[in-house]
Amino acid sequence: MSRKSWIQFSIVGFLWGIPYLLMKVAVADIPPPLIVAGRTLIGAAILIPIALHKRSFMDAVRGIKYVLPYAFLEMVGPWILITNAEKEISSGLAGLLVATVPIFATILTSLRGDHSVWAPKRIFGIAIGFVGMIALIGIESITGNSNPKAIAMVLLASLLYAYAVLMVISNLPGVDGIAINGLAMAITCIFYLPISILTWPSNPVSLNAITALIILGIFSTAIAFMIFFIVIAEIGPARGSLTTYVNTAVAVVLGIIILNEPITLGIIVGLPLVLFGSYLASRKSKSVVIAEA
Repeated sequence: MSRKSWIQFSIVGFLWGIPYLLMKVAVADIPPPLIVAGRTLIGAAILIPIALHKRSFMDAVRGIKYVLPYAFLEMVGPWILITNAEKEISSGLAGLLVATVPIFATILTSLRGDHSVWAPKRIFGIAIGFVGMIALIGIESITGNSNPKAIAMVLLASLLYAYAVLMVISNLPGVDGIAINGLAMAITCIFYLPISILTWPSNPVSLNAITALIILGIFSTAIAFMIFFIVIAEIGPARGSLTTYVNTAVAVVLGIIILNEPITLGIIVGLPLVLFGSYLASRKSKSVVIAEA
């Protein structure tokens, strides 16, 4: 991998690691539906013109029967689940739970008929990852550090992430990712617009919350997707999917440093197991690319 690719890879990992911090700040004053509508409005406003310039947007429109469910599985569902969950759990824990995506992706790939994923190393990785996930959930729940319902919401979002990308890649091969995600963001924004109006905050919204939402939309929703697909074109989906582990590390570290979130026993025990297990579970995957946050 070239120096340029390493830089781009690192940028994507950082940009997809900060949403958990930004959502934690924004959700203090802004209702979750408005956060999702706002970030996707900004994302669509940036990505769709680029896709139109590349003349790839209509390819995504023609594949609307796949882009529509992708939007709900990748954005409408997961982003509202994670944003709501962050009312009850730390941003670092949310980022750590999302690191289970490669494990879910491996299992789903097998269920879809690709049994090559069950190499011994990957089976071992899934086992390690699940042990870490169970330890994390159990310790966090028993000690009272985190709400089990909120944990379940993030895990469900991770499962949806895994299935969404598998579904759209298998049904729309070769279609520009910028076009697919730009259209999906527009669909998500339209879906949440009436809900956002109904839940419009009556209290004053802080400048920090507004700034967090704008940064979330520009950098973590639009620019991160653009750079990610450049990285994929240069280094391939297998190594590109490893940004998941960078995301998690960034989320945990920023939560501790900036938000003064505690380093809990669950994170200490679960973090290395989930990351190592997810890494092994996603090794040598030639077709699975996971985009999150």
